[in-house]
Amino acid sequence: MSASIVEYQSENHIATITLNDPKSLNAFSTPLKNSVLKTLEQAESDDDVRVIVLQGAGGNFSSGGDIKEMLSEGIDKEVISNKLKGMVEGAGEVSLKLRKIHKPIIAKLEGAVAGAGMNLALTCDFRITADNAKFVQAFVHIGLVPDAGGVYLLNQLIGPAKTTELVMLGDKISAQDMADLNLVNQVVSPEALDAAVLKLASRLTALPGKALSSMKHMLNTHAYSGLNEALDMEVHQQARLAKTDDFIEGVTAFIEKRKPVYQGK
Repeated sequence: MSASIVEYQSENHIATITLNDPKSLNAFSTPLKNSVLKTLEQAESDDDVRVIVLQGAGGNFSSGGDIKEMLSEGIDKEVISNKLKGMVEGAGEVSLKLRKIHKPIIAKLEGAVAGAGMNLALTCDFRITADNAKFVQAFVHIGLVPDAGGVYLLNQLIGPAKTTELVMLGDKISAQDMADLNLVNQVVSPEALDAAVLKLASRLTALPGKALSSMKHMLNTHAYSGLNEALDMEVHQQARLAKTDDFIEGVTAFIEKRKPVYQGK
């Protein structure tokens, strides 16, 4: 198979979806979003697939939204607002798809896990991370609110106080910090990451698939029923904030490499 922006492999009842744009640290562009949705649908419809693994190529999971794409049509505020609206809607589509697929999904995390990348990982059912991973809700550094369900997911998982800290300060947090917050299931060395993910995926494939599917459906009903509304609010807020000087200044600094957004502070 020739290299593509998202790669798909299925073996031993495990579908592996790889974000494959390492030059951008697997930034979440529109082409990548479209390919992720296509491969998720492929895994969903394949009865032989019982578990899905979502990972990134090149030693990073994802640096978040593709800021260069946001500015690809210039810096006119109305143009950027419309562009960002479409990109935020796209990230939300993937979040919903990750929840609606009634098969367990494991996020395999390493390197940069930032912004929308972090929030898509939070949407998955399991998260195993290498101890070199750096997580950040980077949105505040460019004058935006989290997308891909960020505020909603964090609030559901760790409550409003810590969510406020993570999203308003936008600091980098380590893999161990994530474990201390119960936001990841396991922290391992980079060398042990593949084996740890395979061990969990293989264990899940051996369990009753219909029971796992019903459990995910129940979790969606009881723990994630407000996700649609939260995603709609994100689209409105992002489109509004994209017209502000704070956003223009923030993304311009990123493009000029004065401020690496995915790194936080």
